[in-house]
Amino acid sequence: MSTANGADPQYSHDVLIIGSGAAGLSLALRLAGKARIAVLSKGTLQEGCTLWAQGGIAAVLDGKRDSLESHLRDTLNAGAGLCDERVARFTIERGAESIRWLIDQGVPFTQEGDSSYHLTQEGGHSQRRIFHSADTTGRAIETTLEQRIRQHPEVDLFEHHIAIDLITASKLGEHPQRVLGAYVLDRKQHRVVTFRARFVVLATGGASKVYLYTTNPDLSTGDGIAMAWRAGCRVANMEFNQFHPTCLYHPQAKSFLISEAVRGEGGRLLLPDGTPFMERFDPRAELAPRDIVARAIDHQMKRHGLEYVLLDISHKPSGFIREHFPYIYRRCLEFGFDITREPIPVVPAAHYSCGGVVTDLKARTDVPGLFAAGEVAFTGLHGANRMASNSLLECLVFAAAAGEEILRQLESTPQPGELPPWDESRVTDSDEEIVVTHNWDELRRFMWDYVGIVRSDKRLERAMHRVELLGREIREYYGNFRVTSDLLELRNLVVVAELIVRCAMARKESRGLHYTLDHPRPDDSQPPRNTMLTPPSPPS
Repeated sequence: MSTANGADPQYSHDVLIIGSGAAGLSLALRLAGKARIAVLSKGTLQEGCTLWAQGGIAAVLDGKRDSLESHLRDTLNAGAGLCDERVARFTIERGAESIRWLIDQGVPFTQEGDSSYHLTQEGGHSQRRIFHSADTTGRAIETTLEQRIRQHPEVDLFEHHIAIDLITASKLGEHPQRVLGAYVLDRKQHRVVTFRARFVVLATGGASKVYLYTTNPDLSTGDGIAMAWRAGCRVANMEFNQFHPTCLYHPQAKSFLISEAVRGEGGRLLLPDGTPFMERFDPRAELAPRDIVARAIDHQMKRHGLEYVLLDISHKPSGFIREHFPYIYRRCLEFGFDITREPIPVVPAAHYSCGGVVTDLKARTDVPGLFAAGEVAFTGLHGANRMASNSLLECLVFAAAAGEEILRQLESTPQPGELPPWDESRVTDSDEEIVVTHNWDELRRFMWDYVGIVRSDKRLERAMHRVELLGREIREYYGNFRVTSDLLELRNLVVVAELIVRCAMARKESRGLHYTLDHPRPDDSQPPRNTMLTPPSPPS
């Protein structure tokens, strides 16, 4: 499965999958036994966003109570005019197969009686169509897929490995353009290794760590988006950052979100004095899409000078709460909140990146041989606002699509030859790690202040000025010192931050998740358009 080359190991596989969440592991399982697979994970296999997904997967299996057209209509409505209907239909039509595949893998979805599955409802959905495993659906999916993948001897797992950059033919002065592999930092051995592969799949998740407050784990630093951009791929719609409306407000509750399903099951948003407020902002109240709910909370917090608002489901029977939300109940109890008796203090936090690397229906990017699936990708499904529980569905559908296309091309695609080793001959170990720490903190703070839930032209101009200065500092630092995990993540975050700001500055309207005080209404003078960015040529 691999070959070594002196001090610089070179691993050779048919498919290199960068990322180990739902997209990465489901693709690996679909390809296992048909190709030689390597899966990279920045930490352990479980340390990604999938593990923390509480809600579930939206899909229609019962045409009597629900319909594909209803799911499609809800998705298009949530996307505020920017969903690609062809992509949305493609994804939704494959929802039933995705659920059945997960059931076949052993995912324990919550059942109702002996023969049917319990379905919940979340913001933006007009029907109960969310398959879930209590309130820890992501954990159920991730642990099940991990168990299955560890049983496959044909799949090589590389935990604690962080990709540095993609290797492409153009970067080596070769033609035609194609991805050949990646340089990767082995975080435990503190050395750079080379992976070569016929195909590379980015399944690296999103970039919400670019913000000061986020529901995402520390690893969500936009690595795949930044690497694809440097390799010559277009990115799109980076201005649409979804802020989850309800993250637990507690100094020790790092990034703990309160599932959308709590509101779907009757949870009410209240001011600290007990006054409900969502009806003033949308007739759907707590079941409005996330962007509306997040802006409503943000408005109330700023208007009243609040540090948080309250989410209350204590009017439901305590047994119902403990049965449907056992994990949330236990975690809140650890922080002193009994949600069966009292409301939960909550604040919005960065949660999901609706934009990303541009792909087609086969998950192909602009660089031949390079695929992207999951949150890293821009497929056109989410438009200007992701509807709850469509994201895990997108992971599974486009991972399957990538697998089909890779198998179709496998025999006709030659294996890359030996690649140039990583060159550290002109760098030294850093004695100024404080620079990385300071720049990391500054970047995330000004992105939160200037490019957060509510934006303005002046705030975006300030953010662009700061991101350009930080970018130059970080590039200089990167060019002089040996790579570390923190430096690589910071390097990627500053790229992603610039892409977000550039997209936000280009959209002179408010639509979906992008709300600006200077252009507070949608521009109805022309059809809605995606914000497409093309990297400089040749790619830097």
